[in-house]
Amino acid sequence: MSHDTPAQPAGTPDPEDVSAAAAADDAAPAAPVEPAPAEAPAAAAPVPPAPVPPAPVQPEAVEPEADDEVDAYVVPAGTVVTAGPGLVSRVGAEAFGTFFLVLAGLGTALYAQVTGAGALAVALAFGVAVLAGIAAVGHVSGGHFNPAVTFGAALAGRTSWKDVVPYWLAQLVGGAAAACVLYVVITTLPALDKNEKSFFSSVANGYEAHSPIAAQTQGQGFSWIGAGLIELVVAAVFVGVILAVTDRRSAKGNAPVAIGLTLSALILVAMPVTNASLNPARSVAAALFSESWAWHQIWLFCVAPLVGAAIAALVYRAFAAEPIEDNLLEEDEVYVTTDDVVVVEGR
Repeated sequence: MSHDTPAQPAGTPDPEDVSAAAAADDAAPAAPVEPAPAEAPAAAAPVPPAPVPPAPVQPEAVEPEADDEVDAYVVPAGTVVTAGPGLVSRVGAEAFGTFFLVLAGLGTALYAQVTGAGALAVALAFGVAVLAGIAAVGHVSGGHFNPAVTFGAALAGRTSWKDVVPYWLAQLVGGAAAACVLYVVITTLPALDKNEKSFFSSVANGYEAHSPIAAQTQGQGFSWIGAGLIELVVAAVFVGVILAVTDRRSAKGNAPVAIGLTLSALILVAMPVTNASLNPARSVAAALFSESWAWHQIWLFCVAPLVGAAIAALVYRAFAAEPIEDNLLEEDEVYVTTDDVVVVEGR
């Protein structure tokens, strides 16, 4: 009885194929098995660096603007504050006072021969004019009206040096304006017949042939040495009196009278010698419309009063207590602050 080979399921390989494949596998060398690559260790998490403090930033060197820097300070409430007049007010007062002084003094001297007033009237005219000028505007500017007084006050520590040049300019302008008024007036006098300069020269300061006493001494007047000495001495006395009577320890209420009378007395001393300057602004004003000799000799009447003022200032500083810069008769406004105040001095 024959036995049928059972049917192979579909897709099953024949036994011969399987045996052949197995024999082939045995004959072939085993392929080396590659080991599985080791897994790379996970990268460590980055450690943040320690915080480093930032380097200080250096500011750029920039030129500051003019209004970037302010010089200021605080004045606390209850502080006593003094405020003086401004420079413009003080310069205006000096110009007015010198104008008044030259107008009154030279105006009286010009017509003294006509009116018969004489030397006493001229001296009083100068003295009363300076007295009135100080009473009127001395509280504003100190009442100098004279470059020699300003110089002496600054050297004595009673006036700021920064005010010297503005005061000098104001005094010269005031004196020149007064001389201009007087000269214009005399030009309207027909009798002078174009001799106005000769007429105006009678009030100019001079020495030798132009010394006032030369008219009585055959043209032989005081030399420049004598003229310079008397101008130096009278200017020193005048400035010394001013520094003394305006000192904080003196009764300043009498100062205008004392200054005016002193000027009158000293003019009487110096008038026969030089026509009495004591004041470079007065000398320049008279020389403006005088003959040329007045300009040639004016140096003496600028130098001598300034030297005399310097001597007076040095003596004052040597024998007086340490001065307080109060600008002679100038008055300051005094008030008390009720609140804190920020004061800006400059930018």
